Amino acid sequence: MPLSTKSLRLAAVSASALSLCACAAVGPNFKAPDGPKGAAAAGYAMAGDPAAPGVRLSPEARPAGPWWQAFGSPQLDAAIRQALADSPSIAEARATLERAQDQARAVRGGQFAQVDANAGAERERINLAAFGFSGFPGLPPIQSPTINLYSIGGSVSYDLDVFGGKKRATEQANAQANAAARQADAAYLTLSSNVAMQAMRIASLRAEIVAVRDIVADDRRVIDMVRNAEAAGGEAHSALSGGIAQLAEDEALLPPLQRDLAIARHQMALLAGKSPAEWTAPDFDLDALKAPAETPVSLPSQLIRNRPDIQAAEENLHAATAAVGVAIANQYPDIKLSAALTQEAIKPGDIFNADSAAWTLLGGLTAPIFHGGTLKAERKAAEADARISLARYEQTVLKAFVEVSDVLSDLATDQQAIDSLTLVNKAAEQGAQDTQNALRLGGGPMVDVVQAQRTLSRARRALVEAQGRRMSDLVTLYAATAADWRAAS
Repeated sequence: MPLSTKSLRLAAVSASALSLCACAAVGPNFKAPDGPKGAAAAGYAMAGDPAAPGVRLSPEARPAGPWWQAFGSPQLDAAIRQALADSPSIAEARATLERAQDQARAVRGGQFAQVDANAGAERERINLAAFGFSGFPGLPPIQSPTINLYSIGGSVSYDLDVFGGKKRATEQANAQANAAARQADAAYLTLSSNVAMQAMRIASLRAEIVAVRDIVADDRRVIDMVRNAEAAGGEAHSALSGGIAQLAEDEALLPPLQRDLAIARHQMALLAGKSPAEWTAPDFDLDALKAPAETPVSLPSQLIRNRPDIQAAEENLHAATAAVGVAIANQYPDIKLSAALTQEAIKPGDIFNADSAAWTLLGGLTAPIFHGGTLKAERKAAEADARISLARYEQTVLKAFVEVSDVLSDLATDQQAIDSLTLVNKAAEQGAQDTQNALRLGGGPMVDVVQAQRTLSRARRALVEAQGRRMSDLVTLYAATAADWRAAS
């Protein structure tokens, strides 16, 4: 049986609509940027810079578990896990991610047919006079009737999205959700590294306090020696003044260190999501924290794929690129289809009768003609925003490279400083012991003992500071290279 002309037209219109819907979305397709040329380099250091000891460049350097376990401290592990569980900054990152994901789902839903149900009940007085009907001649005027009208029905609408504006909007929302996920990753990494940094600071300050207290104890022993010598008639009373002044000078070093230690503990509580009154930071011991013998570091080309801030910047660039497609699609026509079925009746019992049905079918096209240059300006603004996002991405990558280069340079000199200060410390201890022996035997003046004690005090504190700085630099290296914080799967 041959098809009717009407059927052929309907088939042609349907085929045309389907072919339009199958068209690719307008606007640029996103391609991940290659990154700066330095991303292909094999290392981070400038030519001539010393290599950091114990650091190995590796194409795949992600650890098998949380990075902080490399320091071998159960206290540090417990503190970081406490912070990751209760920190408000993590709660904020989670909520921000959930919001972005829900917004992406909301935008994605706009690509599907929209179905709505409706029901209503009306009471209406019909004004017959408004229609020019006042009654029949010779009869009383007809009163305008009052009626009830009940309705129930539904409607469905669908945007053909011929030029892919909704697809691009969905792509944009998905990219924004991915960016929020990477920002959440960055929040986890930042929090864990901040807790570890505070732990290293606490350990370093406690070690400095111990060193100063040992020096103060040495000062007191020297004063006792002078007093014994004075009692034996071998030393004048004036010799005590230098020792007492040195004791006071060394004791004055303690309050600032104790203040800094209290502040570091309070900051640790803040990071853990607790008040100082309800949570006490552990007493981290610098000697108990072991520095990893070897720390694998990602190659620059892999660092771009590991750092969550770089990944977030890339997703933001993706979203900005998709926004250009949205702006372009807004400059083209849009076709929407809709249908509605309504049951209406004066009596509720008649609402589902077949003769109470009413329906509408609608196909509409909207094409922008004149908007005062708004749509063109919005497109240019979207394109400029994409260029801004690209510049921010490149700046983020460069900053990441510089951060890794800086900490590798620091680590290259940390061990040298520790080795040198260890020798200085041994020499200062020997010098202090020699001057004390000379004073005890009457062969040296008190001023030599005081000077030797000052040298020893500076050497001990400098060594402790260098040891703490190296541990802090290792934490910075793990953070800068985006070491993983998650347990091994």
